[in-house]
Amino acid sequence: MNPQEFFIGIDVSKDTLDVAVRPTGEKMVFANTEEGLVMMTDFSKPFSPRLVVLEATGGWERSAVGALAAKGLPVVVVNPRQVRDFAKAKGILAKTDKIDAQVIAQFAESIRPEVRPLKTEEAQKLEALLSRRRQIVQMLTAEKNRLHSAPVWIRKDIQIHIQWLEKILDKFNKELDRLVKKSPIWQAKDKILQSAKGVGPILSLTLISGLPELGTLNRKKIAALVGVAPLNRDSGKFRGRRTIWGGRSAIRSVLLMATRVGIRFNPVIRAFYERLEKAGKKRKVAETACMRKLLTILNAMMKNRTCWQSV
Repeated sequence: MNPQEFFIGIDVSKDTLDVAVRPTGEKMVFANTEEGLVMMTDFSKPFSPRLVVLEATGGWERSAVGALAAKGLPVVVVNPRQVRDFAKAKGILAKTDKIDAQVIAQFAESIRPEVRPLKTEEAQKLEALLSRRRQIVQMLTAEKNRLHSAPVWIRKDIQIHIQWLEKILDKFNKELDRLVKKSPIWQAKDKILQSAKGVGPILSLTLISGLPELGTLNRKKIAALVGVAPLNRDSGKFRGRRTIWGGRSAIRSVLLMATRVGIRFNPVIRAFYERLEKAGKKRKVAETACMRKLLTILNAMMKNRTCWQSV
């Protein structure tokens, strides 16, 4: 390895940023505040690192990623499962041990995950709105289910809450629509994606905000990124059932709903599903294969900038 190549791992929490540098072994801790972010980037910049790697921590990492990207540093956010599996394979930690910045730095140095385009501030806002919308829909579903079995004396209260949630949902829908109309690029992408039967506004917006790589990767890479590529579970002579795991679960759940609609109304997806069904595939296996096919087609559409009819 070139001795001038440095790799930085950052362990992010609500309050702190633990930074480790490979191969020097240097470590520093900064507060996860505006002042701490400036100090962290000032510490990292002189190394001219080949990679800076952070784990996805449910949002705590966003400010650090933004600060590093603003300094022109090659920053990558990875799935925590990837780092933990790497650490266990290397014998670095046991199942319950905490992953620290040094482990993340070793992961960066050994695996060298690919740097992908970061989301813009508007894309992050879109993703946050979609995430909150999902929560509102879940609350609405739960309240409507409760209404059926609720005693008479509390039904009025549940109905009032349902009406309030529906108003909030309508507000989010309008804000999402406004964001898309504000961006000609997003409008063009939305038009392409929604030209496919089964793809509605929510899947389209979810892909635009949560999968900026769509149209830039080949079909195998995009399937693996989302988590719809079947992975082997083999060991020695044992051949386990191929399953999907990892990837971007929020995208996968919305993609599944769209696929189920596509199986009913999209002739290409429906014919593919029926062929799998005749071959004896179980429903979940067939649905997953259809998810992968729909994603592959959408990826090709975005790559070629063509609507469904032209695919």
